[in-house]
Amino acid sequence: MNRLQTIVAVLCLAASPVFGQAIELKKGDHIAIVGSGLADRQQHYAWLETLIHKAYPDLELTIRNFGFTADEVNLHPRSDEVPTTEYFLNMVPGTLATKVGNTDVVYTSGADFHANVILAYWGFNESFKGEAGLAAFKTALDEYVKKQRATDYGKGKPTLVLLSPIAHENLEDPANFPDGSTNNKNLALYTAAMAEVAKANAVPFIDLFAASQALYSSAPKPLTLNGILLNEAGDRALAPVQFQALFGKPAPGIDEPSLGPIHEAVLEKNVQWHHRYRTVDQFNIYGQRSRIKYADAITKTNGIDNATVLGAEMAQRDVKTANRDRVIWAVAQGKSLAINDENLPPIPQVAPNRPETVPYIDGPESVKFIKSAQGTQVEFVASEKDFPDLINPVQMNFDTRGRLWVAVWPNYPETTPTTKVFDKLLVFDIDPATGKFTKCSTFLDGLNCPTGFQLYKDGVLVMQSPDMWFVRDTDGDGKGDWKERIVNGLDAADSHHETNSICYEPGGALYFSDGVFHRSGVETLEGPVRNVNGAIYRYEPRTSRFERHVPYGFANPHGRVFDYWGNDIITDATGNANYFVPAFSGHLDTGAHPKMKEFWNRPSRPCPGTEILSSRHFPDDWQGNFLNTNVISFQGIFRAKVTEEGSGLKGETIEHLVEGDIAGNPNFRPSGVAVAPDGSLYFMDWSQMLIGHLQHHLRDPNRDHAHGRIFRITYPGRPLLTPKKIHGEPIPALLELLKEHENNVRLRAKIELDTHDSAEVIAAVQKWEAALSKEDKDYEHHRLEALWVHQWHNAYNADLLNAVLKSPEARARAQAVRVAIDWRDRLPSVLSILETAIKDSAPRVRLEALHRAGGAHARA
Repeated sequence: MNRLQTIVAVLCLAASPVFGQAIELKKGDHIAIVGSGLADRQQHYAWLETLIHKAYPDLELTIRNFGFTADEVNLHPRSDEVPTTEYFLNMVPGTLATKVGNTDVVYTSGADFHANVILAYWGFNESFKGEAGLAAFKTALDEYVKKQRATDYGKGKPTLVLLSPIAHENLEDPANFPDGSTNNKNLALYTAAMAEVAKANAVPFIDLFAASQALYSSAPKPLTLNGILLNEAGDRALAPVQFQALFGKPAPGIDEPSLGPIHEAVLEKNVQWHHRYRTVDQFNIYGQRSRIKYADAITKTNGIDNATVLGAEMAQRDVKTANRDRVIWAVAQGKSLAINDENLPPIPQVAPNRPETVPYIDGPESVKFIKSAQGTQVEFVASEKDFPDLINPVQMNFDTRGRLWVAVWPNYPETTPTTKVFDKLLVFDIDPATGKFTKCSTFLDGLNCPTGFQLYKDGVLVMQSPDMWFVRDTDGDGKGDWKERIVNGLDAADSHHETNSICYEPGGALYFSDGVFHRSGVETLEGPVRNVNGAIYRYEPRTSRFERHVPYGFANPHGRVFDYWGNDIITDATGNANYFVPAFSGHLDTGAHPKMKEFWNRPSRPCPGTEILSSRHFPDDWQGNFLNTNVISFQGIFRAKVTEEGSGLKGETIEHLVEGDIAGNPNFRPSGVAVAPDGSLYFMDWSQMLIGHLQHHLRDPNRDHAHGRIFRITYPGRPLLTPKKIHGEPIPALLELLKEHENNVRLRAKIELDTHDSAEVIAAVQKWEAALSKEDKDYEHHRLEALWVHQWHNAYNADLLNAVLKSPEARARAQAVRVAIDWRDRLPSVLSILETAIKDSAPRVRLEALHRAGGAHARA
């Protein structure tokens, strides 16, 4: 028995509810787990559930997790008309007609659930209000307790147990994470407040704050990802402590071999329930769009709405979950039972709302229907006929080996309960001589709506709503076999608007998005970050810092790019509205920025993806062009010349890069474009007859699930570039690549640098920066790159920052101001830096200083 196992055993023997008696379970009890992030994340590890089923195999318990990241005891933000937690606590098969505000809504379920034991995890998000919020919290919690104890959810008034927040773990990594002392002072106050409320109401209370502190002190490795979110080791360690406190007896041995099959069965059940409780497209299932009746093009009558069809699918998901309950019971009893889903209720059929169908032209043949800019050539690369999994590509990125990663979405707009072939993340090897694909590997399968991903360290970050996963291949077989949820709570009320176009800033933070209808909430080290409708978020994987970068009235912000000097451009897909971001990304505690002027008068809409052309394979006067894909009316790729104008940018439409012949190939839908290591351009063709959620039923049979293409654009009059070797290169060689013109080379070099020890990288980059020639025309940009490497590795360097702040190049000074704000927590002079920058002669520097001043004051 190792040290952690010993301390768990001691805690289990000592732990008991602070008030009330250990609870007793009866056969057929329905246990609900409710609360915020601590509750939410437990379903994905499921050790407590597993121990309960192991200890009570004959009781045939039904357990459902209703945890919802960023919730508070009296605050449960949801998209419009989404069922409340109370609805799920008392589910009856069939439909329930109800009113939400003035709106008639119908909810459909397929299995019973009637909570008569409730495990409630509150207090974490509330604790950030500090001592000033204690009185309000105790009042809200008291009201909650009284309401729950008085409510009959169908099996009598429930047994309620309150569980405190866990403590903030000191990861002993002060460069990246706080020690937790500040948060723990507040968490201790709120734990004590919960104990008071529990005692006053004579309900059991479990102090996980003290228990987790004891676990942290003896753990051989961290039990949290970032100090506040339990990892699997933490969940595994805390589960026996919770079990002992709940039931007043030692938990089954966590290492017992018989636990394995039960754990596997519980996880499978939780996957099915998660797809039900946190299903995507909720605005189209429950909200305003759910009740649109799409015309039946065959009978010429009003057709069926999404609420009816997707509601039936939710009933199927309920039944699938219940079917897996039976498997859990059998396995816990030492029996064997195969999953059998033959009892799923039927789904109503949907007729097309367009009478005509449009044939799909073969990939090689479709090139003749694509016109490209003078001097360029479009080449067919691959289609679903060459690689059957290449269907509906939605995002792509080149990795440090020169391979192309593509997220494919064959189940657009989302999977059904009976889906057999899932969405995937594919990796294509490329023949350097021809640019064609030679091999396709599936890195990650079983996905639903993988609308965004980005390469990170030795793995990949991928969106799987409502979570962002970090996935790695640990055994070298080319498949992701290890994953961790590193961001929770990103809404997907409309899968079109789900987190997408994930991209890096030059300093290593990631940017991703929310669209309209969303109610995202993320728990962070500084408290919950919530947003209503559209926003762009900034996230630092190294430190877990998460913040709203641009809250705005976006409909669906798909495009996001950074130029050579680190300025970002956001594209709102629905209207193809394009914004120069430094002008409206100032910090706001709440709310959204008002109307912002577009930097370019786009000719058409909508736009699913953008890129900055940075490749010496193309002419000099093409460099820095803004590339903008478009999929309706004009189906091609716009090209805009971008110039400086005042403190911002100005875009001017020039010759289109690609223009599809809509009459000849109306299904051509260019969905994204990227610069390849050899300097050519690759672009995706989503290849869909129907696009849009408003215009057609989600299950319209004309939605395509079988086509997808990749094309390549070259400039035959100029040589292709020699791809730079990046993967596996030593640090000095990677630093030299930061002098390259191509944005993608510098970015991929920094991604590779992130696989090296940060101390070694920082020592090397400081040596590299000191040796730069001041006679080099790009010296100021090279030095800025050195600053960005420091930022990427979260390594504060006051001397370098101050040097770049005094650069003769205004665009470098502007970026140094941006870095200074991101380092505000360790920079005592941040306000004086802003004061100087506000007086700068360059309007761009003044803009950066002025619009970031609010954030500096908020956190300085």
